[in-house]
Amino acid sequence: MAELAGSAASLADFIWKNAEDLWGDFKHTDFGKIILPFTLLRRLECVLEATRQDVRDAHVAHKESGIDIDLILRQTTRYPFYNTSEYELSTLGGNKTRQNLQDYIAHFSDNARVIFEQFDFSNTVIRLDKAGVLYKICKNFAGVDLHPDAVPDRVMSNLYEHLIRRFGAEVNEGAEDFMTPRDVVHLATALLLDPDDALFEANPGLIRTLYDPTCGTGGFLSDAMNHVAEYGTRFKVPPVLIPYGQELEPETHAVCLTGMLLRTLESDPGRDLSKNIKLGSTLSNDQFAGERFHYGLSNPPFGKKWEKDAAAINAEHAEKGYDGRFGPGLPRINDGSMLFLLHLASKLELRENGGGRAAIVLSGSPLFNGGAGSGESEIRRWLLEHDLVDVIVALPTEIFFRTGIGTYLWVLSNKKPEHRRGKVQLINATSLWTSIKNEGNKRRAISDDQLRQVLEVYGSTEDSEFSRMVDYRVFGYRRIKVLRPLRMALHINEETLAKLNDEKALAKFSDAQREIWTEALQPYLGTIQQVSWAESFAAVVARTSPVVGKVAKPILKAMVNAFGTRDPEGEPVLDADGETVSDPDLTDYENVPLLDDVDEYLACEVLPHVEDAYIDLSFRDNKDGEVGRVGYEINFNRFFYKYVPPRALREIDADLKAVEADIADLLNEVTE
Repeated sequence: MAELAGSAASLADFIWKNAEDLWGDFKHTDFGKIILPFTLLRRLECVLEATRQDVRDAHVAHKESGIDIDLILRQTTRYPFYNTSEYELSTLGGNKTRQNLQDYIAHFSDNARVIFEQFDFSNTVIRLDKAGVLYKICKNFAGVDLHPDAVPDRVMSNLYEHLIRRFGAEVNEGAEDFMTPRDVVHLATALLLDPDDALFEANPGLIRTLYDPTCGTGGFLSDAMNHVAEYGTRFKVPPVLIPYGQELEPETHAVCLTGMLLRTLESDPGRDLSKNIKLGSTLSNDQFAGERFHYGLSNPPFGKKWEKDAAAINAEHAEKGYDGRFGPGLPRINDGSMLFLLHLASKLELRENGGGRAAIVLSGSPLFNGGAGSGESEIRRWLLEHDLVDVIVALPTEIFFRTGIGTYLWVLSNKKPEHRRGKVQLINATSLWTSIKNEGNKRRAISDDQLRQVLEVYGSTEDSEFSRMVDYRVFGYRRIKVLRPLRMALHINEETLAKLNDEKALAKFSDAQREIWTEALQPYLGTIQQVSWAESFAAVVARTSPVVGKVAKPILKAMVNAFGTRDPEGEPVLDADGETVSDPDLTDYENVPLLDDVDEYLACEVLPHVEDAYIDLSFRDNKDGEVGRVGYEINFNRFFYKYVPPRALREIDADLKAVEADIADLLNEVTE
């Protein structure tokens, strides 16, 4: 196996060959759930091999002593887990393989045994035994060297993800949805941590917390921990990141648990870094409620509905408001990615405790979905007005395994340096990519040189071909309601009188009442009246004909609907108070830049085209009470658009003539 250790893909292919022994007895949809736990088991076994006998001896010597045997065995392995069984994969035997393997699993420490519970491994073992292939699979994996010395953490992580990706392809499931490509992970990690270089240098061995609410296989967590470990080459003692994470899928959670179990801290080798990796839905069952962290990383699923979590989320929003995670607002049910954005913001360490930073990968929709007053816009508003958005990087397309859409990396921070406060940096990295061999929809990658280029652009905080430093208020606007006067007259004739009789308001009248109205209108046939005439006319009818009863608003509305004819040249209609009545059919809306005055905007942009327009002063923002509802959207094209002039007409004409000539030649060949 030595020749395979350097290649995660080759090693994964070797391991996947176990599927050949499963064909016929198992559905192909079960292969992944069999192969992956055996891979994890072998990895744990390889790590424990060096201390296996010492653990057994220590267990025998101290199990009846009454002292903390768990502590002793962890110190013996120099890892936060152990196994006291007499068995290993290579010694299970061919006669009682199932019983011996179950004994082997049962003698892991609790924190390792839970990994196999996540896979329902006990039932898998029984099924393999009944199919007569259990011993064969165990022997296969016993021959694979997965020790960290042979297969480093990063290669092993790639192996896990390769297997998961292969499994997803085999069953056509979204197994890759939670997987973040390594180049994206590296970029997010560097943008997150590099700004704290000075902090790490000034505080050797500084301990910080790191949180991923959608941790998947633990790629973000592992990469960030590796990143700070490299500071040891520059500083005396590297910083320490303590991982925290939550994952929805049990199998993926088990992979992350394994990775964290195998990680050790030089200063505290017995510390169990897997204990803070929790299982469950982050949105509806936050396992770290009320806790905050120095750093956060996340790649939530793109465009995933949150209806399963809706009851808990709506309750938190209504009951806790801004004391909870979702105070600013809720997005539409068909995309919950902005809920994770709010969740991460709520987890940033308080400023007085040093503050926090978080990076999250999102699709393009959180930049602009939803108009003024919508949940999405209110979320953007809260983040921007609280100065939490540090930088947004537009990533190349075709960079993810399952989708080729444009994606964006947001970095949140509540500890911006002075020169970045009140501003958001936009980085357009869409052209910074290198072609690679296709991996699903992933056809491009960000190289190390391109990653460094993005970091340099971020650090410069200057406007350039790739960067814009933008006052956050530039993203804002006020949506004002623009009205125009109702210009209408009442045309009373046989045709409009018939329309009046068809109105619902008159349908409720008795025959006698309808007859009175019809007779009262007869003298006015062929006349044109002002709209205000309807009210005075109806009052006279009601006063002179008691059977009509009190005149209600519906009858007045019915008369306007039936008799009313718009006259663009007519006088504006006034209400009883002398105020102008607006024409609902001519109502329009304008988005006024937040830094502009709405009256000046109306005078410059609207009145030159529609001189009788005016602003509805009752249409106000719910938060600041000013005219117009505030909205925010972040439009990258606005800042990085490059005009490309159209081709000259003569060039287009020449191309058309060439195509016509080709068509003529083809037709000649057919007719000859």
